[in-house]
Amino acid sequence: MSKTRRLAGFTLIEILVVVALIAILTAITFIAINPGKNFADARDTTRATHVSQILNAVSQYLTKPGNTLITLAPNALATATAIPVCTTNISGDVIGTAGIDLTAPLVTAGDYIVGIPVDPNTVDPLTAGLVDSGYRICVTGTRVQISGDAEGANTIISVKR
Repeated sequence: MSKTRRLAGFTLIEILVVVALIAILTAITFIAINPGKNFADARDTTRATHVSQILNAVSQYLTKPGNTLITLAPNALATATAIPVCTTNISGDVIGTAGIDLTAPLVTAGDYIVGIPVDPNTVDPLTAGLVDSGYRICVTGTRVQISGDAEGANTIISVKR
């Protein structure tokens, strides 16, 4: 009597099929999660928060008696540079001017905000010696608008009060 012994195990084809299925499922999951878009959305959320923080600080500054937007006044918001009137770009978005230093009235003198927030894609102004935070400010009548560029093409995050 001959005894045939059969070994239990997986064949090479079965292992390759399982590895291929795992690779396909991993690729589908990676595409569905899309980390690049998630990071861009997170940076846009940060920008929206920063724009609101700056506008809240400006609003608090302006509610204090004697403080004004007028450049030549003693307690003006921007003493070195006049805050410009809002303009419209080609897409119809209302935009302001960058590079206006609001640190003195909002941070140093008034404690309305701990520090001027910096756009996530902008070089830190403290280390670079710049005053540009990556956000823009402008005025329409008595309304102040703060805006910043979003990740999408020609998209602007803006808040007006």
